[in-house]
Parts: sequence; C-alpha cells; structure tokens
Amino acid sequence: MPLTNPVIIKLNEITTFVEDKSKLTEEEVVEIKKIFKELVKNGERYDVDEIEFWFENEGSWNEKEPRVRITNLSSYVQDKHQQTAHLRMITDDDCSCGN
Repeated sequence: MPLTNPVIIKLNEITTFVEDKSKLTEEEVVEIKKIFKELVKNGERYDVDEIEFWFENEGSWNEKEPRVRITNLSSYVQDKHQQTAHLRMITDDDCSCGN
C-alpha cells in the first residue's frame, strides 16, 4: 500500500524536527510516537515497509539505527491501535448486560 499524502507530510515533519539524524533523543521518540498515534487515530493506515523505504530514500537519514527505530515505533503504534480497536469491538459486541 503506497503512503498517503497525510502520512508523507508527517514523515517530513519528523525529518524536520529531528536535529541529529544519527541518533534520536528520548524527547524525539515521544514526539514521533505522538505523530504516529495521531495518524492512526485519524484513520490513516500505512505499510511499515513503506515507512522504512521512505526514510532510506529521503536523503538525510544516513544512519540505519534511527531509521529502524522510527520504523519500529510506527509498527508498534499501529499494532497497538489495531489491538485496542479490536478489543473495543469485542467489548461492545459481547456485552452480557442483556441489551
């Protein structure tokens, strides 16, 4: 699945605010998580491999470690969102309250 414009905009946002592309600070990790949470909350879906490919080809991310870290964060946030969404659906559908 190709990346949508809103996802690409957010990836550019990450590239802009990360000062040292060779390593991520904890503050940057927190912000990156927030960005991916906002994307999935707004219904955006992305292929994690496409995220990794985008950062590899963006040009300013020469070190592999921060690219992998961002890719892992994107995967973690998306998976967690899907699991909690699934649990919310189960909770609503399996209500034993008699309704």
